[in-house]
Amino acid sequence: MSWDIFLGYFTGLRLLSAHLDPGTLVRTALVVHTCDSVMCRLFAHNSGRRKNLWTVLGFVFGIWAMAVLMVLPRREKAEGRKPKVES
Repeated sequence: MSWDIFLGYFTGLRLLSAHLDPGTLVRTALVVHTCDSVMCRLFAHNSGRRKNLWTVLGFVFGIWAMAVLMVLPRREKAEGRKPKVES
């Protein structure tokens, strides 16, 4: 298996179009994974999870990280924590 076939299946783009040339595949994967990382950051923020961690996971694993994040239950806030006060 060559690297472009692996990348195509890893990103899911090969399921959409099996005949992408490697240059187009890499550029499209970068754009899609950047969008996935932004979405993971938003979902993590809204569910009480660590935003930076999920942003990186979203960029590396793309739609797979977003699927895991959407399935995980929402975290409850710790009772001993004080809310942030902005000045």
